[in-house]
Amino acid sequence: MSRANKQLSKQLITLARQSGGSFKTVADRARIASRLAESMLKLNIQIRDVSNIKTHHIELYIKSRQSENISKRTMQNEMAAIRAILTTAGRTKLADPNHERLSNSALGLSGASRDGSKVAISDERYHAALVHIREKDDGVAAAMQLARYLGLRTEEAVQSAKSLKTWQQALNKGDERLRIVFGTKGGRPRDTTIVNRDQVIHAVSEAIKYANQHGGRLIDKPTLHSAIDRYRNTLKEAGLTGKESPHSLRYAYSREATEYHMSKGLSRKEAEAMVSMDLGHGDGRGHYVARVYNRVSDDES
Repeated sequence: MSRANKQLSKQLITLARQSGGSFKTVADRARIASRLAESMLKLNIQIRDVSNIKTHHIELYIKSRQSENISKRTMQNEMAAIRAILTTAGRTKLADPNHERLSNSALGLSGASRDGSKVAISDERYHAALVHIREKDDGVAAAMQLARYLGLRTEEAVQSAKSLKTWQQALNKGDERLRIVFGTKGGRPRDTTIVNRDQVIHAVSEAIKYANQHGGRLIDKPTLHSAIDRYRNTLKEAGLTGKESPHSLRYAYSREATEYHMSKGLSRKEAEAMVSMDLGHGDGRGHYVARVYNRVSDDES
């Protein structure tokens, strides 16, 4: 890589990290920043500074990615990352999602569904995977149980050890919700409804027992990044891939939480708005929960 491109790569990665968001969002954005700088080099575009990036440079990058048959959904995510980086750099005109040449529509990226391809994991499939994971790593198994019964994202499950004692106290007091603080998207804490109290009590106490014996951690790795990799890879080895990726645990919680809120007298729309908050999406995303998390899989229809 030339000196100019090295300088650009370093600057883009710094901007990617400064743009905020969850650990995963920042890591993904930094990777896209690095790829953008590498692509500039391959396209023989010698730029030292983000202030020199022009509209046609981004157009060329997107065309080069499209030639690799990257999905529209992935390309939309890449453009969102590039816009975040440009915004942080003060290039607001270039970052405008309605830019006449750089909007998703102008780039040929519109029309991809946000509905996703995951489904709620069945109880049978979940328990079979849990048995397999326990044989490999009890700490990962403990984190997986918390993810399933509290609807946690991967990073939240991995960092949950820091909240276990607080959760246990809340459960002992009879609280109906638990506060999720660590690993949340955008660093926004939320209160998650306890749907299956017995399972949550069991999962929390099992996790505390493991953490007490392993230096306060559920996954014994030196960095958060390596702990997340360990968690994901262990679940993957147990067959949780594709439709039944780790996120399918969250989908299963979403379904149960919807039924739980409805059993308390709420309409389906109200229940899904509540679940949206349980999951950390905000009360205005009930329609998203209905369409994505609670959708019926082909096997069930």
